[in-house]
Amino acid sequence: MEPLTSGASNRIIPILKTLRTFIVFLQTIFLSLILLLLPRRSQPSTSVESAPPMKRRSLWRLEEEDTLRRRALAEDIDMLTGDVDYQCEWNTYLFFGVRRNALFCRSWVPVDGKLKGILIIIHGLNEHSGRYAQFAKQLTSCNFGVYAMDWIGHGGSDGLHGYVPSLDHVVADTGAFLEKIKSEHPGVPCFLFGHSTGGAVVLKAATHPRIEDMLEGIVLTSPALRVKPAHPIVGAVAPIFSLVVPRFQFKGANKRGIPVSRDPAALMAKYSDPLVYTGPIRVRTGHEILRISSYLIRNFKSVTVPFFVLHGTADKVTDPLASQDLYCQAASKFKDIKLYNGFLHDLLFEPEREEIGQDIISWMEKRLGA
Repeated sequence: MEPLTSGASNRIIPILKTLRTFIVFLQTIFLSLILLLLPRRSQPSTSVESAPPMKRRSLWRLEEEDTLRRRALAEDIDMLTGDVDYQCEWNTYLFFGVRRNALFCRSWVPVDGKLKGILIIIHGLNEHSGRYAQFAKQLTSCNFGVYAMDWIGHGGSDGLHGYVPSLDHVVADTGAFLEKIKSEHPGVPCFLFGHSTGGAVVLKAATHPRIEDMLEGIVLTSPALRVKPAHPIVGAVAPIFSLVVPRFQFKGANKRGIPVSRDPAALMAKYSDPLVYTGPIRVRTGHEILRISSYLIRNFKSVTVPFFVLHGTADKVTDPLASQDLYCQAASKFKDIKLYNGFLHDLLFEPEREEIGQDIISWMEKRLGA
């Protein structure tokens, strides 16, 4: 059986592996240029924005039905990880982002309400916040409150599944969510946590002075900091494709080939989860990852927020050397890095997840002590 893998890869659109796919790719470019030159009313399109009014309403209805289905599934996730003796208050609710999209959120708080700090979780591409219930349990047992938000197009949030119109919107939503949590818990230190593409989102958010001022620090696991297209041509035409066919799925980018965990049970749980998007990556989503990655690489030296970056040396989805470059180049006075020899991409779903979770807790406690 082929190993199951994430839809996020450091080679976003691997479609130029054979002559046949190369010819198809060139034909697609040609057709896309024609579409750009033709009058818009003559474009046959399946996108919601450019479809005829009747078809547009039908697509919106289907998208809304899918969102409601995913939201119901998100509500049914076991927030206590099956432990009836687990002492924790939990909640789910909707938060409206900067573009008024309904975003599905979760919280876990120790029963006694005594908080030494709060960690806000921003999940990775294609997954959702419900996957972090076990990590939340570990955090609350150490008197940290935990809040988590599903991005647009993910988990129980609004939007087409797996489609991210702009990661800048996710960055803005992250800042707004942090502001909300701070207003509800004045005086409690807050940290942001981001995994993979969520790590890139968190890092970019923390470069804004207003957001940085609300934070004690950020934690990044396997951040998507140096993402490259499969071929230079892909990078050149990605902006055009993202405008012409933003929701189109590249069939060559699938979930098989690059393992993300050494725990077979964790892999099976991930890819049997209906809230995990396992389809081919959508054009706009891929372009947005390339764009935020390029921005961050150019701005490592301007990073001043305290941070802890964790990466597996055997990660084939995101680049551990990019995490090392961030650590070396960032201007932050309080920064740490830990590389786990032989570990893969989904660090909090590796067999050593408890050890990794404790490393994160110890770093936050050290930061609070400082």
